[in-house]
Amino acid sequence: MVSISRRRLVQAGCAAPLAALAAAPAIVRAQAPIALRFSSSMLADDNAAHFVWNQLLQANLKAAVGDAIRIDYFPNNQLGKEADVVQQVKVGSVDMMVTGSSIFATVSPEIGMLDLGYLFDSYAHASKALEGPAGATLNELLHKRSGITILTWASHFGARSVYTKAPVKSLAQIKGVKLRVLPTPAFIETFKLMGAIPTPIPFGELYMAAQTGVVDGFEHDAATVLASKLNEVVKSCWLTEHLFSPMVVVIGKRGLDKIPASLRPAFQKAVAGATVQQRAIASEKGKAAVQELQRKGMGFFPMAAADRAAVRKEMEAKLWGDFAKQYPATAPLFAAVNAARV
Repeated sequence: MVSISRRRLVQAGCAAPLAALAAAPAIVRAQAPIALRFSSSMLADDNAAHFVWNQLLQANLKAAVGDAIRIDYFPNNQLGKEADVVQQVKVGSVDMMVTGSSIFATVSPEIGMLDLGYLFDSYAHASKALEGPAGATLNELLHKRSGITILTWASHFGARSVYTKAPVKSLAQIKGVKLRVLPTPAFIETFKLMGAIPTPIPFGELYMAAQTGVVDGFEHDAATVLASKLNEVVKSCWLTEHLFSPMVVVIGKRGLDKIPASLRPAFQKAVAGATVQQRAIASEKGKAAVQELQRKGMGFFPMAAADRAAVRKEMEAKLWGDFAKQYPATAPLFAAVNAARV
């Protein structure tokens, strides 16, 4: 029988816990959830397109990977204004962001083509085009310049149309009407070509501007008009449906690197599933918002097919053509969008 000294017994007894302690950090790292900081400018509300998509992603991830990936959602500009958050995504202090596509035109100007009037006929058309070569190329351009990857293109709650105090029902009647627009060249030029007087005003000042007559109306989607009570200051909608603005979800390089290769397929599948589900909900939310605005007294007037065809032809010849000359990489993308019309 081999005898063991007391000193060796104590040393052996201490060695096992120390070895386990040394290995513990690796085990903890393996088991700890991957946390991704996700920013949105919208409220955490079921009537907010961003929030609906986030909730669907959370549910899909939970079903696919359990607690392996955790999404920490920060709504209502909690992490800063959108322009600042874009920079945070670039450097990695924020992992993901959901927003309209417009903000990324400041990083990759080619993305500004998505704000050009009458480019898309419907959200189905936009989805088909952006899931094809056009979307892939825009993603490549953004990634090359910033390291940011577009995860998916989802939908807002309905197309943007023209809302005014006095009824507007035709291109002839829009002439000289002062409309609040987003302060981007695409929006301004779209309404100049239509004959209106585009007036860039911050969204937070829109209610008062319409109420006091600084503008005669504005362009927006029905869900936002309803949520912001803008129907109190305008009573008529001309259903121009000039913009089917895509909602874009992005992830920065550092955020993507956090997700191990073994989990990426499940993550990407959860993202794609959330978009399919959200698009269906967005369509219903858009219709419901129009119905509710009608109930509250808003008049809706469809744009005549002849007016739509005429203005789209002019946009294609002038606005789209000039954009393609300025940013040659977009010339084949306009062709791809046209090919995707459904």
